[in-house]
Amino acid sequence: MEQLTELEIVVFQLRMGLDQADRCVDWAVERLRLDQEGDDLEVVLLASARDRDEVLALADVIIERYRGAQRLDEQFMAGKYIVELRAAYLAGRESASSLDAIFTRLYPVLAYPDWLVMLSRNCEYAINVPDFEQPFEDEFHYIASLWAQAESLAAFEREYRRQISNGHDIR
Repeated sequence: MEQLTELEIVVFQLRMGLDQADRCVDWAVERLRLDQEGDDLEVVLLASARDRDEVLALADVIIERYRGAQRLDEQFMAGKYIVELRAAYLAGRESASSLDAIFTRLYPVLAYPDWLVMLSRNCEYAINVPDFEQPFEDEFHYIASLWAQAESLAAFEREYRRQISNGHDIR
């Protein structure tokens, strides 16, 4: 089954309260179009699912069947999502305010990872304090760049430097 990582990341986003059900359905439709479903009934059913709960249930069955205990780490999925958010922010589809709401949801779900501290803080402060806009931009670029290159949480952690994040502060 190809492209399972994409489905797993979108399901994570859906669980975070983001409306990604259509992307899960699109994933299944594409598998059918490319004849990659391997006669997997859940993929066929996911392609026609419309309800969020139905989408989650079917996607979970698919992910469990093919990944089992090898499911992706939530921090890794969040990191890949941050890469998407950075692109949306640069394109004007996201703002500091909308990102703050997302980071506020992510932070506790991920058990307050060290790499999200400064990004979340700077985003929150940038909403009301203009001096924090550049530190937020710098940290967002840094974190998204690392996640864009990372193939795993361990790979990200090898490259991440807290002292660089700490430098993204007002001077």
